[in-house]
Amino acid sequence: MRRLWLLAVLLTGCSAVKMHRVRDDWNQVDKVRIKRLAVVVQPLPAGSVQVGTLWARVTRRYVNMKRDFLVKSEVVQAEPLDQAKACASGLDGLLWLQPVVRSQGEGFEAEVAARLLRCTDEVEVWAAEAGGSYPSKDPGLVEVTANYTRELGPEVERYVPAALNLLRPTLDTLPQPQLTDDDVTEKMSLDE
Repeated sequence: MRRLWLLAVLLTGCSAVKMHRVRDDWNQVDKVRIKRLAVVVQPLPAGSVQVGTLWARVTRRYVNMKRDFLVKSEVVQAEPLDQAKACASGLDGLLWLQPVVRSQGEGFEAEVAARLLRCTDEVEVWAAEAGGSYPSKDPGLVEVTANYTRELGPEVERYVPAALNLLRPTLDTLPQPQLTDDDVTEKMSLDE
């Protein structure tokens, strides 16, 4: 029995995702209603709008590419967010990221609490928490790091590996909405 417990601890200890949950009624209530999202990053990781924008942009692109949501916009700001205002313009939900990034040696300790909030009543329909240690350079991410650095500036370069390596497994736990043919056509026209 002790060996099984140790094996379970070792296997779960390797995952960046520490927790994720979806409302029990996702399939009955939200699967066909929550499709169009805005990504919100608050508080700012490393106290930087540019690094926050990196986290938002990585999230927007990944979710638009790998999940069936339609991410329409990004909100990155230090001041408190007016959720009702952020939900305007035909959005169904807010994908809210609360990242914490601390320098450690040549890299970072990073963690994120992520929530999907329904715009109609601000109820949480999905949540995840993840964290880990990440280097500031990743040989497998040289090209993507260069692309984000060109796009957002040199300030973000050392944060790209942590953002990508932490956000991808976290966002993979998002449930999938059910899109109509019109939604699929709209998704194909998204700019990012």
